Formats: sequence, structure tokens, C-alpha cells
Amino acid sequence: MLTALSILLDAISYGMVLFTISIGLSIMMGLMRVVNLAHGAFAMIGGYLASYALKTLGVSYPIAIIMAVVGTIIISIPFEVLLYRRIYRHSDALTQLLLTIGITFVIIGLANFTLGPTSKPIPLPAALSGPFDLGFRMIATHRLLVIACGLVTALALWLLIDKTEFGVRMRAAVDNGDMAESLGIRTQWIYSATFALAVGLAAFGGVLGAEMLPIEPFYALRYMVTFLVVVSVGGAGSILGALSASLFLGLADTTGKYLAPEFGEFFFYLAVILTVFLFPRGLLGRAH
Repeated sequence: MLTALSILLDAISYGMVLFTISIGLSIMMGLMRVVNLAHGAFAMIGGYLASYALKTLGVSYPIAIIMAVVGTIIISIPFEVLLYRRIYRHSDALTQLLLTIGITFVIIGLANFTLGPTSKPIPLPAALSGPFDLGFRMIATHRLLVIACGLVTALALWLLIDKTEFGVRMRAAVDNGDMAESLGIRTQWIYSATFALAVGLAAFGGVLGAEMLPIEPFYALRYMVTFLVVVSVGGAGSILGALSASLFLGLADTTGKYLAPEFGEFFFYLAVILTVFLFPRGLLGRAH
């Protein structure tokens, strides 16, 4: 029982890391219908900015997260204005794939050239770096923060997308952009704001998850498939689907590594194959 509880706890914390990073990609693919393979690159940028803010500027951890999110959004603006706007609404998936994978390699090259090939740790404050006693085991306090942030993020996004005027306008702009514009909705502003939201979520997740997914120049390529898998299993555009997929895959991966570590990520991808076979649109995907 203690082993099962330990597996479950570690699976939830890992799943929440996957969720906080991947939910922005789910929004891009499901709501904006843009296959953004550069999503991991923006998460990596957020991690680099947080590391710089903490180690060089000496700011507090919460301020470093805010600086990372805002800084990543600012850095992404030229990409959005010059490149992404060309693939909104009127571009096929292959064009999106080629463009965004090109952006990924550019960002990786710049990061490797300017910051070096080594990983960049994100130091935690004393309050988060120590253990927390749950009675049956000790767990890093930071992992409890990750779980809490994942739940808050899921709730906030659900309220934003399903319960606000912005969410209604976003769905209208994607489903029928011409009609939305004729009704006075500024679709370009909606697309830009949604892109900024997705990028900000990527940076936020990149910083929170750096303990489990270390920040280094090839981060974007190393975890690209993982983030895509979460979206595919959960169903693009579904917040609950992304959360369910993240927790399910986190459980499959953690259980496999506890009980049969020699198999590596075998159980993770076995869970992916079975889920996609049974649910071709993902667990809770939106039908288009």
C-alpha cells in the first residue's frame, strides 16, 4: 500500500508537470488549429530566463516566474507577427510543421551558441527545496507546489475559455473567422492574445517542471514528442482531456519506472498506443 501511494503521488506530480507545459500546445492545436512544434522551445526560453533571473539578478522565485513568463511572451512577439500570422486559418498542417520545426532549430541554435551546451539549473528557495512529511513518506515541497499550480491552471483556463466573453470570441474566430469579423470581432487580436497565452503557459510549465525536465539547449527536441503525445492522448483543445492524459501517462510512466526500470519509457508509449487505438480523437477531443 505504501508503494502504491508513493507511485500515485509521484505520478500526480509528474503528470502535473506534463499538463502545465502541454496545455498551451493543446490550446494552439485544438482551438487555434496550429500545429506548433516550437512550443517546447518557448518552454525552454522560460526556463533560461528564470535561471538568469534567480542566479544573476538574485530575485525571488515568484518574481523569476513572472519575469520568465512575461519575457518569453515578449521574445515570441516577432515570431508571432512575422511568421505565425502567416499560418493562421489559411495554412495546411505540413506548412505549419515545417515552419514551427524551423523556428525550433533556430531557437536551439541560438541557445547553444549564446548560453553553451550545459543545462541551466533553476535554484529553489529554501521553503520549496526541503522535504515535506506526509506521514507515509517524505516528498519535495516543490512537487506539492507543482500539483497545486496544475490544478489552479486547469480551473483558470476552464473559466477563461468556457465561461468568459474572450473564450466565446476565440471559438468564434477559429470556427468561422470571416463571420466573426463581420460581427465586429477583431480576430487578429484574438489570435495574438491566444498565442501569447499559450506561450506564457509554456514558459510557466518550463520553469515549474525544470526539476523533472531539466532545461538545456536541446530541451525542445528532447521533449517535443512527449508534449505532442499528451495532446494526442487527451484530445486537442480539451482542458480536462489534457489533464486526464497527463495524469494517466504520468501514472503509466512512473509505475513502469518503479516496478521495471530496465524497460525505460516502454510503458509510457504502450499506454499511448492503447489509448490512441481505443480513442482516435483522444480521451476528450473536440470534433471538428
